[in-house]
Parts: sequence; structure tokens; C-alpha cells
Amino acid sequence: MELNEILKSAIHHGASDVHLKAGLLPIFRINGRLVPLKTDEALRPEDLAAMSLLVLSGEQKRRFDESHELDCAYSVSGLGRFRVNLFIQRGTIGMVFRVVPIGVQSFSELNLPKVLEKIALENRGLILCTGTTGCGKSTTLAAIIEYINSHRSCHVVTIEDPIEFLLRDRKSIINQRELGVDTISFSGALRSALRQDPDVILVGEMRDLETMETALTAAETGHLVLSTMHTLDAAETINRTVGAFPLYQQKQVRIQLAAILRAVISQRLVSRADGKGRVPAIEVMINTARVREYIEDKDKTRKIREAILQGFTSYGMQTFDQSLMALYKDGLITLDEALRQASNPDDFALRVRGVSSTSDLSWEDFDRNKPKPEKP
Repeated sequence: MELNEILKSAIHHGASDVHLKAGLLPIFRINGRLVPLKTDEALRPEDLAAMSLLVLSGEQKRRFDESHELDCAYSVSGLGRFRVNLFIQRGTIGMVFRVVPIGVQSFSELNLPKVLEKIALENRGLILCTGTTGCGKSTTLAAIIEYINSHRSCHVVTIEDPIEFLLRDRKSIINQRELGVDTISFSGALRSALRQDPDVILVGEMRDLETMETALTAAETGHLVLSTMHTLDAAETINRTVGAFPLYQQKQVRIQLAAILRAVISQRLVSRADGKGRVPAIEVMINTARVREYIEDKDKTRKIREAILQGFTSYGMQTFDQSLMALYKDGLITLDEALRQASNPDDFALRVRGVSSTSDLSWEDFDRNKPKPEKP
């Protein structure tokens, strides 16, 4: 069974991921569900070993043999590009391929809120895109970078593991660096980036304390820094970031974060009503004066969702439930799916029936089609 034929079939069927494991048929993730490829041949350990040699360079093979796990990119001419994770399970090689779409889609094509255009044109500060694995964080960040690339003349440095979307220079100069190929670590590449005259720095993931410290410093010194975190919403993102630091630093980090944070974009993918893929539900938090107060005071951080709920008309913010309501009213998702994904299903159901509860009075100002964004 040829690797490229499996990947070709995955793209044909609209799969987002491909799972290869000894003893099983190739498994595709299609619209969030795992589906086996219809073939008579299960994968053998020797098949996976041969496939790994196609994917890995000599240096990558050496590193994989040492660590038993590796992230890399794999490109097939005329087919596409894939992000690959290789690992050892029960003594045999396993692989997961993530399909990277060809070209970067625009905000409207991705069904992202219009306020992201304003966020993308921030000159300095920190923008975080958060969510679970596979929710489209990299796709959203690529769309932001491409929007910057089309509207601003600046120097963009990306540090990725691995490089997914290949970005072309337009109005901006874009240098893309890959972990393990062009640089050794996120933190080292980020420190080096500060000496490369950057305007915008994209860090693939804030995964350790050193990277977080350097990213905060970069945002403080006049750069626009974009990154991702595996958190579910804005309040959790604040707490997770602060919690990564020692206790004696946390008060100062809250003050620092309140000053430099520009926005937190959290997302989930929900199934479309027509069964043709998934659509993002997006929570958007803009760092207003009220939000800054809630970030600085750990006892008030839990009130951030309330500030988001009430900030739609003035700032273009929205909660997950407001995003789901908009998707439901547009006919993109079913009521059952909206209720399944809602943060507060009971209030959501009341709102659908036109009943206002005491906890959703702020919905009165929610009108998705008539936002009036103002400068925070």
C-alpha cells in the first residue's frame, strides 16, 4: 500500500487527518469522525517503516531513532502538504498526517468574525489564538498573517513546528523558520528574532515558561506577537499563562499581560447542518479597560465572560454562545448541534424561544448583522 495513494484518497474524501497504525486499515478523520479506508490490506510494521523513510530526511531519521517521536512536514508534488507526527507505539511506528490546505483562506472564506480584520492590524502587543488540538488555530493565524501581508509593509518572522502554510511575500517580507530544521528551540529562535528587525512575530505555540517570558518581552518592546495555546476560552487562557510563572512573579505577570494583551481568539469546530464539513464557533475577547481590570485582579478574572457578552455592540466581542446563535440563525448549524456545543445550553434554548433569563439580559444588544466597533 503506497503512502502517497493513501494521502491522495484522504484529500479526495475531504479528510483532515490520516492515522496509520500497524494492524489496522488507514483511518481518516472526516468531519470530526474516524472512518477506515475501504481496502483489503491492513498496514504491517514493515509498511510503516518504509513509509517513514519517505517522510524523514537523514537527520530527521537520526533524531526520531533517538527520541522515538518527531514532528515534521511532508510535501507531495501535485498533491499537497502535510504536517506529520511520528511516534513509537508497542514497538512499531505510528504516524498521523494533518492535511494542510493549499493556499491561505480569507476571514470571510473561513467564516471568521469581521472584527479580526481590526485585530490583525494592531501594531504591537500580544494576540493569542486558543482551542483544542485540531480546531483550526493554525489556519486562523495563517489568515491573520496573510491579511497583514496584504495590508501592511512590514517584516514578519514565523517560528513553527513544522511550517504548515507556505506564505509568499506581498506587501510584507515573511521569513518562516522551522523547529529542528532552521532553529533548535522556540525560545532561542524568538530571542534571535528580536535582532532581525521584526514588526510581527508568530510563535507556533507558547509551550514553556522561557518562550512565554520572551514573547511577553517582545510584545512589551513594540512588536506584534501572535501565538497559540491549548486553552478553551479567554479566562482560562489568562489563568494558564499566569499559572506558568512562579508564585512570586504572578502579580507582576498579570500587570504585564493586562498592558500588552490585545485579543484572545478562542475557537471550536462544529458540524454543519448540511453535513459538508465543519464551521468555527469563535469567542473573541478584546482587551478593553474593563477587561484589563479583570486580568490584573485574579478574583475578577472569572468575570471576563460577562465583559465579552456585553462588549459586542461597542467592541465586536462575542462569546461562544453568541457565535453559535449567529451560526444557527444563518442556518449553518442545527439547533441540536448548537445546544450540544453551548456553554450554557439552558439559557441558549430559552433565547432561541425568545425568552430572556436574568443571566442573558446582555443579549439584548447582540445583533450580529449590525456591529458598531469602536476603539477600546
